[in-house]
Amino acid sequence: MRALKKRLPLLVGGIVVVIVVAYAVWPTPVPVEVAAAERGPMRVTVDEDGKTRIRDRYVVSAPLAGRLGRITLRAGDEVRAGETLLATIEPKDPELLDISARAAAHARVKMTEESKKQALENLKKAEAAHAQAIKDLERDRTGVQTGAVTPQQYDSSVTREITTRLELKAAQAAVQIADFEIEQAKAALIRSRPFPSGEDELWRLDIRSPITGRVLRVLQESATVVTPGMPLLELGDPTDLEVVIDVLSTDAVKVSAGTSMLLEHWGGEAPLRGRVRRVEPSGFTKLSALGVEEQRVNVIATFDDPPENWRSLGDAFRVEARIVVWEAADVLKVPAGAVFPDKDGKAVFAVVGGRAVLWSIRVGHTNGLQTEVLDGLEPGAQVIVYPGDKVRNGVRVKPRE
Repeated sequence: MRALKKRLPLLVGGIVVVIVVAYAVWPTPVPVEVAAAERGPMRVTVDEDGKTRIRDRYVVSAPLAGRLGRITLRAGDEVRAGETLLATIEPKDPELLDISARAAAHARVKMTEESKKQALENLKKAEAAHAQAIKDLERDRTGVQTGAVTPQQYDSSVTREITTRLELKAAQAAVQIADFEIEQAKAALIRSRPFPSGEDELWRLDIRSPITGRVLRVLQESATVVTPGMPLLELGDPTDLEVVIDVLSTDAVKVSAGTSMLLEHWGGEAPLRGRVRRVEPSGFTKLSALGVEEQRVNVIATFDDPPENWRSLGDAFRVEARIVVWEAADVLKVPAGAVFPDKDGKAVFAVVGGRAVLWSIRVGHTNGLQTEVLDGLEPGAQVIVYPGDKVRNGVRVKPRE
């Protein structure tokens, strides 16, 4: 007993040393960032910069040769169809009396009259197409409530109504422009004839606005001698805006007419809703910021929001577009940084009992931030996000605070 008491301190000291050594060599848990697999909505988008543009622009040109008076209008000035005086031309030059000039003026009158006939035919087609689109939309609106029509079919009807409405508006403007061109051609024909002495003022040609809108650019401000066809002003309607987004051709194949989008960072408080009207069939080459040649395609979109929400936007304003190529209301998803390639496809490291466990999964869509999990995980499962080299199958891990 006495000998045991003498050895007791040595035994205690040995046990302490063993514990210290064991603690020193015992593997410590690897700190990791974890996230839970959860169900919820998910959206895949194509994100690119775009710019606004006025859909229909009109260049007002001189209908005949003569002396142009100084144009006092400025960019941004409002003009009204048939009322606002844009410019005046005094036909005092000798070439106005030339036989060939009179023949050309006659031909221009006939050409503008034929153009109006074509514009009227296009207007009838646009009116019929829009009327049919309205009927289809009303029928599909009732059908989607009863389940007879799918949401995708209803969205297509909405897109068709918007597109035909815009085409009808463009057709109406084309008829208005045709009337303006006929008026100018006839005025040029009259002024190609000699005028009595002292009646210069009566023979002055006044050019008035063909549309209601605003002046976009003044192309010839100073007084000068003009020739037929010389551009004077550019007009447009700022409330008739569309958005042009150039996307990679590999992304353009995922986009179709009717696809919805969000327009962000345009200067307003809330994002604007838009819809793809057309994907242009021809691409073009563009240098990226890194100097790499890329094949790009223009995607043309219109606004779904009412004009009062984006009235402060103008021509060639920058926007950031997020084109929705896929979305679902309820999917199982994990952070994209948790998924990595494995020999059998895709895998994650799940946290089970304080250890990392290699888990094979089957994935669907991904948007760079989240990845859809089709099979292999249950909701609530903890996965390791951005696992480092120290994380291996069976390694003890500890979630970071």
